[in-house]
Amino acid sequence: MHGPASSGWLLVALCAATGAWCLVRMRGGAREQRRVAGSEALMGFGMAAMAVPAAAFTPPAWAWAAYAAVFGPAALRALWAARRGSAHHLHHLVGATAMVYMAVVMADAPAHHHAHPGGGVPLVTGALLLYFVGYVLLSGARLVPVPAVPGAPPAVAWGERPELTRACRLSMGIAMVAMLLTL
Repeated sequence: MHGPASSGWLLVALCAATGAWCLVRMRGGAREQRRVAGSEALMGFGMAAMAVPAAAFTPPAWAWAAYAAVFGPAALRALWAARRGSAHHLHHLVGATAMVYMAVVMADAPAHHHAHPGGGVPLVTGALLLYFVGYVLLSGARLVPVPAVPGAPPAVAWGERPELTRACRLSMGIAMVAMLLTL
């Protein structure tokens, strides 16, 4: 992605840490939870790789096709899983599609220097930004602490804590906004 190197490295660290947390989540839980955690780990590590500052490493031309080859099937898998009516699988579909879109734009970037006819933000980028900003706001609101309920079940193991999972999803949403803004 294009932008300041220091913020790029922070984005890489955030996405890699999120991907690592998702790998930890894959160790426990039900089969579907492990599958979701695996999809989120792929997204986290893919975003980390894509966010490496261009000043530090310029990926070869084939790298953008590789991103599309990885995240295209991930989008199809999320679409298939979403047929059961899961909103979170739809979110994975949008995220994987956004990664394919960014890969296509970045593959085309050297030839066009990010020029958009008529100026402004391209329609797809704007729509993705609106979606992810809304997702970040909603996810952030879900992190607001609520008072403990007397007699509630005991806390779960740290690898299964829902607030950490929500925080990771929030951080990936914020990272996606940042990446789309630098597109």
